Amino acid sequence: MSERFAQVKEEPAKRAGDTEQSALTSRFWSACLFIFAVPLAISAQATQVTDDRGVTVTLPSAPLRIVSLLPSLTESVCELGQCARLVGVDRYSDFPASVKQLPQLGGGLDPNIEAIVALKPDVVLTAKSSRGIERFEALGLKVVALEPKTHADVQRVMRTLGQLLEVPDAARIWRAIDAGVMAAAQSLPAGVGSTRVYFEVNEGPYAAGESSFIGETLTRLGVKNIVPAKLGPFPKLNPEFIVRANPDVIMIGQRSAPGLAARPGWHSIRALREQRVCSFGTEEANALVRPGPRMAEGARLMAECLLSKAPTLAAARAALPPGAKP
Repeated sequence: MSERFAQVKEEPAKRAGDTEQSALTSRFWSACLFIFAVPLAISAQATQVTDDRGVTVTLPSAPLRIVSLLPSLTESVCELGQCARLVGVDRYSDFPASVKQLPQLGGGLDPNIEAIVALKPDVVLTAKSSRGIERFEALGLKVVALEPKTHADVQRVMRTLGQLLEVPDAARIWRAIDAGVMAAAQSLPAGVGSTRVYFEVNEGPYAAGESSFIGETLTRLGVKNIVPAKLGPFPKLNPEFIVRANPDVIMIGQRSAPGLAARPGWHSIRALREQRVCSFGTEEANALVRPGPRMAEGARLMAECLLSKAPTLAAARAALPPGAKP
């Protein structure tokens, strides 16, 4: 009787011990799963992109504090709807207007390193050619270097920024740019196609070659760029080259336009003789020379220039003797 009682008494104790052991085992495996899951969760939240240097940049999460040292990148961040993440920009970033209120931090060639570090950015966006990259990285800052020069570059950079900022469907911006350039091309009559254009980006003279995003836009508009692709996207030209090329139309910023006729030999250029020069104000010029969201606006400005000069160009061609070259 006492033996039976002892057995009966032991069984609940054994069941209790089994339950306690099971609970301990469960907690052990839960702890293990937590230990292994945390790094996985952190990894899943990390943001990773490859920039134009071929460098893979990893951030713990999408950046909330951004310094942009290239106007086209500033405009692209804002076009993606993320202007509020910008905490500082270069001295040339002036669009949209809201970025003018941000700290100006020098430029790609002369960034204000101390001021940028003081802002504690999660990432610095800059051109691949920027002189500050190594210094930024030595100070522990994350740098994404992007330098669009062609239409394909602009499309890729927009996609990279969308990935970095975790903005879905960043490709929609390129689709809008592409549609705008196409609309500008369709606005031009077929007769504009034989027009030979010189586009001056800056005094030097630095020109937009066929292989640049500006040159690609001119090609899509159906006109001929006098600067061949073999000279590079934005070559510095010998002024005599332009005199010999004798363009039909010159596109240039207002700040450079007044001195054109005074350049040696330029008085003989057809575009100057027949007053087929389009000079663009600062805001228009910025839209034209920045490879970013306003490229469609740039295409429209170029198309309007060609339309305004086409009648005089057509009249000049009509006045030529049969067989003569314009």
